Amino acid sequence: MEGLSVADAQRCILETIRQLGSEEVPLQQALGRTLAEDVQANRDQPPYDVSAMDGYALRSADVTQSPTVLKVIADIKAGDLPTCTVQAGQCARIMTGAPVPQGADAVIRVEDTQALTADTVQINVPVKPRNDIRDRGESMRCGATILPRGTELTPGAVGLLAMVKRAQVAVYRRPRVAILSTGDELEGLDEPFDANKIPDANSYALMAQVQALGIEPVLLGIARDRPEHLREMLQRGLQFDALLVSGGTSVGVHDFVRPTLEQLGVQMKFWGVAMKPGHPMAFGTAPLTWVFGLPGNPVSSMVCFEQFVAPALRCMSGLPRLYRRTLNARLAHAIKHRPGRSEFVRVTLRQEGDTYIATSTGAQGSGILSSMAHAEGLLIIPAASNGFAAGDTALVQLLDGTAFQSSPAGE
Repeated sequence: MEGLSVADAQRCILETIRQLGSEEVPLQQALGRTLAEDVQANRDQPPYDVSAMDGYALRSADVTQSPTVLKVIADIKAGDLPTCTVQAGQCARIMTGAPVPQGADAVIRVEDTQALTADTVQINVPVKPRNDIRDRGESMRCGATILPRGTELTPGAVGLLAMVKRAQVAVYRRPRVAILSTGDELEGLDEPFDANKIPDANSYALMAQVQALGIEPVLLGIARDRPEHLREMLQRGLQFDALLVSGGTSVGVHDFVRPTLEQLGVQMKFWGVAMKPGHPMAFGTAPLTWVFGLPGNPVSSMVCFEQFVAPALRCMSGLPRLYRRTLNARLAHAIKHRPGRSEFVRVTLRQEGDTYIATSTGAQGSGILSSMAHAEGLLIIPAASNGFAAGDTALVQLLDGTAFQSSPAGE
């Protein structure tokens, strides 16, 4: 049996996952978190009409024709509170961000003027009412909700929080994540070199994937293929919000993960997904924990993380957008595929005009970690597809870090 489809497995997980509780954090630690409250403005911003340019504040009715000479009655800079009133034939020299004085209804930029004397200026172009004036409350109105609950806190949102002087902010708690690798064949990072062992890359690749989501996981180490040791390690992991178990999810006689999890009260929701790589993917729930059984092959483990674990962790964190961005790309070469399972091909991307070109990273074996190390995206082949020809267009799921490009915008 092929197992659930990728979409059905994702749906099963997200129907089970819930947002975690909230906590207050300092504003300095709020980036990337999700608001657990509505935030209202505590003032009008700007607090009064201000100039959008360096120039002169004047009455538009005085400059319907040009050139026009006006008398300069004041200098107003940002931070000043002007006391003058601009009368007919008058103006005030004004800096960007400075309050517009009484009587003035427009600002003319300095480039459109010519100073004649210390207190007279020639206006060279007509100006309409409200020209280059930022209205009071243009940025925000006192009492208005400026950031609703569920907002992901970007740098701009953090700036808004500072504008309303929120030194502390309520956000959804990030999940506590534990990572456990399994198997006698594994060699830990701190263990002596043994050419007959397999280095435990999975723990650290998964660690980095979790860290890329802004979460610091706990590495539990390696559970050996002894039921009592595996049970002890799994019990530790079940104290966290999410437990990622790498390896031991197949059906071999020495794969003890499934029966041990069931003995510990984990209710398995599914065991197997119709995908390549990553078919042995599993998911279950316990009273305190969501358990993700990831394949032992490193590429399979990482691909499953992107499809199932990352959306679940973002959902727990209260984030509204759960999945990596996708784009359409044209294939640089043909890709064969046997129908039956969705396939995720590791690719690099380059841009030609308005089109992205996808190229395989090379051999796609589920144990070839370099195929993931060099990948910028996962090209998705639907389960029913017979593959793609060179030049065909396919959907590519971007991986972390691909939001940047080599050349500046517009080149």
